[in-house]
Parts: sequence; C-alpha cells; structure tokens
Amino acid sequence: MNVNFDIPPLSVLGPALIAFAAATAVRARRSQPGWTGRHAGLRITTAAYAAAVLSITVFPLTVTWGQYANQMSWYHQINFIPLITSDVTAVPNVLMFVPLGMLLPLISRVSGALRATAVSLLASLSIELAQLLSYVLFNNGRACDVNDLLANALGGLIGWLLVGAALNRPSPATFLSAIALPGSAAHVRRTALTTV
Repeated sequence: MNVNFDIPPLSVLGPALIAFAAATAVRARRSQPGWTGRHAGLRITTAAYAAAVLSITVFPLTVTWGQYANQMSWYHQINFIPLITSDVTAVPNVLMFVPLGMLLPLISRVSGALRATAVSLLASLSIELAQLLSYVLFNNGRACDVNDLLANALGGLIGWLLVGAALNRPSPATFLSAIALPGSAAHVRRTALTTV
C-alpha cells in the first residue's frame, strides 16, 4: 500500500490553542489567581510560542509508506557528533529558543542559568525525539542532530540572561514582575527585593 499525505500544523495546533484559550477564559472569568489579566495574556503567549515552535520543528507531519517512504534506516538520521557540522544554520536554532529562556523565569521557578540551560536542553531533546519518532512511524525526512540540542540550549540561556538583566533594572523589573505568574522565579525575586 502506497501512502503519502501531510498533517498540517493548523489542523492539530489550531484546535489545541483554541481549547487552551477557552480554558484560560473560563478560569479568568472565575477570577482564579494567576489566570486573570496580564497572567492570562502571559499564559496564552506561552502557548502560542509553544505552538509556533512545534509548527516549525514537528509539523507538518508527512506520512509516507510504500514506494513513497524514506528507505534509510532510522539510526542514520541521527548526528551524534557535536560541532563538526556547525555553521550559520545554527543561528535560527539559537534564536528559536531565546523566547523560551525569557519565559522560563516568568512562568516557572527556574531561577538559575544552569537550570534554564537544562530545561532548554530537555525541551530541545523532546523535539529531537519527536522528530525521530515521526521518522520511525511515518518514514518522513526528519533528522536529529546533537548540534540542534546545543544551539537550542544556548538560545535558552541567552533568553534567561536577558530577562535576568532586565530584572536588575527598575522599569523593566516592575513590568516583568507584574506579568510574572505567582510563584514564578521573577515574581518571587521581585517580592523578596521589595520586602527587604
């Protein structure tokens, strides 16, 4: 049986974003802490960012079997050697994860550079594994590269450092702490500074 079709990102991620926005609206209407006003905006922005990253890295899912299938073994789709093929194409991978690094202290308790890098690395590894799984299941042309992991982790670190620097300046710190989710690293840090 020969199969060749695409699952576009909008058909999966669109309904997921709509469902998340609806759930956020319900919680905001009930005035649940951390789900109203700027907090709701931050949550929806984070969800939209995640959908954008998935639409670039995982979607469209190309499903191929039979004569259309990629015949190369799955383990040939993995580059285990770091930095040997690194070039200017790493820049988009760095830039793609800068927003993640910026969001981490605003939405989570990630408060250190090492933790931000580790979370970025884990997020990137999840994407690479999803790409490998889609290759194994659907025989598409996705490949996995350790250089992508390194570039994404660097992007996450840069984003975290940018927000860290902004939190040390009064005006940006006031804005960021106002939108940061309750209990997040940025919120806790600002609260600690104002109570001293």
